[in-house]
Amino acid sequence: MIDDDTGLASPLITYFTRYDLQLDHADHPHTGLEMLKKGGDNEAYALVILDIMLPDQDGFEVCREIRQFSEVPIIMLTARGEVTDRIVGLELGADDYLPKPFDPRELVARIQSILKRVKTSNQALQPAEETGPLKIDLARQEVELEGKTLELTTREFNLLALLSQEPGRVWSRDDIMNHLRGTDADIFSRVIDISISRLRKRLKPLDPIKTVWGKGYRWVL
Repeated sequence: MIDDDTGLASPLITYFTRYDLQLDHADHPHTGLEMLKKGGDNEAYALVILDIMLPDQDGFEVCREIRQFSEVPIIMLTARGEVTDRIVGLELGADDYLPKPFDPRELVARIQSILKRVKTSNQALQPAEETGPLKIDLARQEVELEGKTLELTTREFNLLALLSQEPGRVWSRDDIMNHLRGTDADIFSRVIDISISRLRKRLKPLDPIKTVWGKGYRWVL
């Protein structure tokens, strides 16, 4: 957890133990980033809880920096609860958000939901598949294009994996939300189009995602 509110973090550390969750806390973004890079108890962290209002760097900047070296799931906390804040966070690669003040049980529920989706996804992974110059390794959650590894956010990778698993199928926004959402549907529906656009840019010169106007998206490789 990266949050300068020690009064919030301390009771959460104790509360999380009820659910077999170990919470490490950093009250400064620089400290939190270093902890994330090193891992906790010699293991990589499973998830980051990131406040928006931080000293020296805001949570958006920290989220952007995290995404430069890690695809760890991120839940963002916002005291203002404004829709704009939520959308910006999701666009930067956050997986969920929670407005302050919040019920600790809701935070735990959101964490458990994300970790469950990650676990379920990993259990259902298939061997790497190659489509021409594109190689999708679901087990390692890596994508290579013409031999070069692509840096994708968690949402971009999950979106790629979802669309490519059934070439030719038209996926509506509702279909995509039902498979990938962990956030407010009205917010996430707008993020889908943005994620599709960014994924297309990362996959250039390939153009495997086609828009079916009024219906959704289709994988054509």
